[in-house]
Parts: sequence; C-alpha cells; structure tokens
Amino acid sequence: MSTSNNPITTAIRRATAAGRPALVAYLTAGFPSRQHFREHLLAIATEAEVVEIGVPFTDPMADGVTIQRASRAALEAGVTLEWIFSELENLQPKPAAALLIMSYLNPLLAFGLERLPEAAARAGISGFIVPDLPNEESGEMRPALSAKGLTLVQMVTPVTPEARLKTLCVAAEGFVYAVTSTGITGKNFGATEETIAYLERVRAAATVPVCAGFGIRSREQVDRLKSHVDGVIVGSALVEVLERGEDPAAFLKSLWA
Repeated sequence: MSTSNNPITTAIRRATAAGRPALVAYLTAGFPSRQHFREHLLAIATEAEVVEIGVPFTDPMADGVTIQRASRAALEAGVTLEWIFSELENLQPKPAAALLIMSYLNPLLAFGLERLPEAAARAGISGFIVPDLPNEESGEMRPALSAKGLTLVQMVTPVTPEARLKTLCVAAEGFVYAVTSTGITGKNFGATEETIAYLERVRAAATVPVCAGFGIRSREQVDRLKSHVDGVIVGSALVEVLERGEDPAAFLKSLWA
C-alpha cells in the first residue's frame, strides 16, 4: 500500500479538501470503562477523521497526568492489546474513521511482532504510533507492518535538529505527528510565532499530511493552527471529557464547527 493513499492519509486529505483541519482524536482503550469502549469509539469516529487508540502501559513517559491516570485505570480493569484487537474485530458497525494504535514498544513486543501485523489488520487498524521507537531502530517493525499495509507514524518536536527533522519527514507514513511543545501531553499551549514557524518547517519537509498535537483543547487553538497544519490531535482534553461522562462527539465538533 502506498503511504500516500492509505486510509489515514486519505481521511486527513478528505477533511482538508472540505476546507477544515482533520481531527485526530485519542482515547485510552477501556477508559473510563471497558463496557463503554465500543460506544465511545463509535461516537468519536462520527466527528474525527482518525481515532488514535491508546494501549495502556505502566510507564507512559510521553504522557501527562490525565493519560497516566487513564492508563493506570485501564490496566487495573484488565485491558490488554489482545482485548483491544478482539473488541475491534467484533465491533459493529465499523467506524468510518481510520484507526491508529498508539502504544509504547513493550506491549507490542510482548504481544509478538510476528503476529502483530495480522492481528492489527484483522481488527481494522491502519497504522501505529510508537513514541519510544526511534526511526533508526524500526528496521524490524516497519517492514513487518508494511507487509500488511500498515503505516508507522513519525513524531517530530520543536527541538528536533533540522537534518533529523527532514529524515523523519521523509520516513513518515500516514502523517507527521508534529509535537507542539517539548515535555509531556496535556499541558495547554500557546500557538506562538515560534511554534507556527516550526510547523511551517515541518510542512515544507513532509510528503504526507502534518498534524499538530500536545495541549490542544480549544477552538481558538485550532483556528490559530489550521492554516499551518493539515490536522490537529486532541488527546488529554478528550480523555477528560469521557472521564466526566460528557458527549465526546459534541466536544470534537465544538473545536471546528
């Protein structure tokens, strides 16, 4: 599968063609309850072009307190990658949004790289984000996923050196995940001129769409970013909406409609 016409890229470009930024929405699988995972996923998929499904992990080093809390609760409820794939494989109706797995490397290795791509493809997954897998160490993961048409999204940050940024943008599949600020997820951020200039550099180097993430919580932020990226990634704010028992689709729609 070409990285330029996979379901993730296609979904993002469909939104931009309609004149709005794509929404990439994150939820921690099984949080706030295992019983409502499918319901929450389908609701989110009505407004998001891409849904990023987080695999709970004991040491989510890139994530802030909200996702740490969600991850811990999901683990305590018995959520595993095996369970996630089973839930997705049996999900009806199938969501219109493209689906991504966001996982640290350890759960993927524990599941088994030899069976991961096939299980993911059966579950309707289109790609993976693995925050602690450097591009230079993806020599086994990338071809294994590619054999099943699965993409491996690359992350860049404001402090990524220019030469490395270009390398990562060339290697990126699905979209480039442009982290808006250094540190962990969940912190509210201001879209400064420096941030905008960084996003423009990423966009100039990328051959796939660029989506900005970390700290996006408001329509004002989306309005500020939309001319400089192809999509926005909403994580901690959406997890908090689910935690409060509010309507996730209504929240996502409020970010752009």
